[in-house]
Amino acid sequence: MRPLIHWLSRPTEPRRFPYSPVLKEFHRSGKHFAEKSFLALLDSARQAVTRPVSGTGDAAARQLTAFLDVALDKWDGRYDYRSYLALRLLRLPCGTNDPTPGAQAAARRQSRDRLLVRLVADALAFELAADARTTGLLPLQRPGPAVVVKRCRLGVRAAAPALARLGMTEAIGSDAPTTTAANLHTIARDLTFPGDPLLRLTMLPVHVTHDEYLFIRVLQGYECLFAGVADELRAAVAALAGHTPGTAADRLGYAGDLLRAAAPLFSLLATMQPESFRTFRQYTEGASAIQSRSYKLIESLCRTPQADRLDSVAYQSVPEIQARVRVGQPTVDQAYRSAVSEGRLTGADGALVARRMAAFAGALSQWRRTHLRVAVWMLGAQTGTGYTEGTPYLAANSAAPVFTPMTTDPPAAGPTGRRCA
Repeated sequence: MRPLIHWLSRPTEPRRFPYSPVLKEFHRSGKHFAEKSFLALLDSARQAVTRPVSGTGDAAARQLTAFLDVALDKWDGRYDYRSYLALRLLRLPCGTNDPTPGAQAAARRQSRDRLLVRLVADALAFELAADARTTGLLPLQRPGPAVVVKRCRLGVRAAAPALARLGMTEAIGSDAPTTTAANLHTIARDLTFPGDPLLRLTMLPVHVTHDEYLFIRVLQGYECLFAGVADELRAAVAALAGHTPGTAADRLGYAGDLLRAAAPLFSLLATMQPESFRTFRQYTEGASAIQSRSYKLIESLCRTPQADRLDSVAYQSVPEIQARVRVGQPTVDQAYRSAVSEGRLTGADGALVARRMAAFAGALSQWRRTHLRVAVWMLGAQTGTGYTEGTPYLAANSAAPVFTPMTTDPPAAGPTGRRCA
């Protein structure tokens, strides 16, 4: 690795780090099979770059340190779901307890929409390049032309809601799927703002199987959506506590819309070839969606998990979320019940919030069921990665209530009111 060795002679210039040759080396073999001598050089680079860097090099040094931490996760023995998806490099919202107000909330929504479009567009661009034989990246078990066309159609559909929210639906056109996918990639380039994450740094597959590219991008897309849903739920909690039920209903409605609009991502994921998935999956041991911080944040913001759930491997895998729950993280469930019991949420306002909670619960429950179906199709009875039980674990939790039963009845409905599960 001459470029890397050359850079190590002057490691105080993070902006000149040879990202392209380093990525090429990882893509040549897959992260799991990267040569130890190469990883040792990267480890030396990390040790050098973490020294104090002054002036304009700070941002570049932070990016490089984050990249090297992701690249060296297996070398360090701390490989997990977060490092597999390079979530630190995507810079998704980490989940503060303060809701984002007004214009800032709108800006965050747009930022996530732009990122989602870029992720889907990048996945489709790879499919088109592989089909045209203009890339040698991840050459094993390429899909046939019909699958590529299907992926293009589903990918464009998955990006459409975000494009609509950005006011760019017409720009994509209505031509053949491969043409609209190419248009989407052009649009995505225009949606890249200064300071946005570099997507090429977030693609570090463990193997050279073609479908792993799609797998990573779809999961990153879901993490982007989950971060948005968590933001909306936090804002809904604050609105219920702050006597603004209309805002709470709006935020719950938006969160439900995000989940419902994400359904095509599962359809896109379901185009993976099961044999391809099983090929690269054997090298992802230690990384499982059970470690998703954003998803657990959503679950724990809806209602406080029962003690057995909180003490399970699901929350042990996300200790910072577990800690938040233990110290009394506010939830939509609690905020709603408090507002009702204190007489602050009655009549039309109470009924509207209840309907939005029920609709959100339905959307999340549907997401869980679809996730289970896709997992069963891909995995069968195999155990999960990340030391989980795989589909039996998903089945056991797919029917869990989103909110406490009866909580989302309109306040005047009485004990025979509608249940929300």
